[in-house]
Amino acid sequence: MTAGIDEPDHRGRTGLDQAGRDLTGHPDIVVRDVELLASGWHVLRRTTYDHRHRAGHWTTEQRETYDRGNGATILLHDVARGTVLLTRQFRYPVYVNGHADGNLVETAAGLLDADDPEAAIRREAAEELGVTVGALQHVFDVYMSPGSVTELLHFYAAPYSAGTRTGPGGGLADDGEDIDAVELPFAEALAMTADGRIADAKTIMLLQWAALRGPFRELHDSERPVATHGSWGTMASSTAGCAS
Repeated sequence: MTAGIDEPDHRGRTGLDQAGRDLTGHPDIVVRDVELLASGWHVLRRTTYDHRHRAGHWTTEQRETYDRGNGATILLHDVARGTVLLTRQFRYPVYVNGHADGNLVETAAGLLDADDPEAAIRREAAEELGVTVGALQHVFDVYMSPGSVTELLHFYAAPYSAGTRTGPGGGLADDGEDIDAVELPFAEALAMTADGRIADAKTIMLLQWAALRGPFRELHDSERPVATHGSWGTMASSTAGCAS
């Protein structure tokens, strides 16, 4: 008997070696075996499959995948005040990989667990930032690390105000969370993605979306330098001078 396969592991899971065995969507991929390598919290598997290449020959390959479930994240914004509400928390994986102190500024996020994406992100916004979210805007769904991690992350945005901050936030103490709320002017948050103070992928993606297509598009457009006819003429003259 093996925990996580034919008897429950410490989280009550069984059959963890079955994921992917029934896949038929890709005619050039045939799954042969799935091994459970670890299930301490999330699940690490090694899958063996046959792969038919474009030239027609077959190879047998192995890939390890880390399955932590799917998740959701949200950018909370106050357009009238020009601010966004983010989190700051310690992330050991980035600390051990060179980040100065491991404290990342991020959008609120969490795993879906048994919830649908919208319910999950409402739960996370309340737990981490104390915000009761109203109308949600779905932005996009992204595989964040497709080379090894199975997670699909659902991205959302929603307005917030003083009136929607109805709880203390801070995360769940029972889960070891110790989360600070960080309210920033949107322009500063966007600048932080350029100088490295914000180095989290999901947060950068949502801030860029907000500037290019989202709630702060007009503000972002108004701050872009506009080339006038005169400046273009000056540039053209300079270039012509250099060419001569």
